[in-house]
Amino acid sequence: MRSTTRNGALLNTRRLLRRLLAAGVLCLAGWFLWVYGQIHFYATHDEARPADAIAVFGAAEYDGRPSPVLRARLDHALALYREKLAPLVITLGGGGDPHDSEGGVGHDYLLAHGVPENQIIAETHSTNTEESAARLAAIAHENHLTRILAVSDGTHLFRIRALCSSKGLTVFTSPRTEARPLGPWDAIQRLLHEIFSYTLWRLKVL
Repeated sequence: MRSTTRNGALLNTRRLLRRLLAAGVLCLAGWFLWVYGQIHFYATHDEARPADAIAVFGAAEYDGRPSPVLRARLDHALALYREKLAPLVITLGGGGDPHDSEGGVGHDYLLAHGVPENQIIAETHSTNTEESAARLAAIAHENHLTRILAVSDGTHLFRIRALCSSKGLTVFTSPRTEARPLGPWDAIQRLLHEIFSYTLWRLKVL
């Protein structure tokens, strides 16, 4: 009798564990699907409108020259600036040397393409998206800017919007144009990076 009771209890425990595991897997799948949906929405919707400043989130630079990705972001910001959507452009991103930083290279690129010096602010110390958002918030508060038009790759924009909103900024997003379609593997890598980065940030702020 004791053996039967013990076996029954063990069976019930296993059933409970299986149900908990299934519930956990469903919750995790639901979370990832929701984050994917948000990333896809902001990657495919251009919210460009009048703002106090355009913020260009950094990408790689090579010996003082913007990489193709950074150049595409800067060119998109230039187009928005020339549409007179904002009187100021903020370039973001650090590096070893302020002049060879992402923000510094962005500043020089915009200057060379006709944006006046007094309408560019270069942030040259941040090393990742979260730091860039924090520095952008500090610059915005110092200069009494409340409405920011953020420029980056489409898949990057949902996380940028969330980070900036957490700092009290009103952010609109405008994805830069992809010069060529991403390959399937590159697209998956970029998407997974954003899903996991956003998830880790949410876990930190809870």
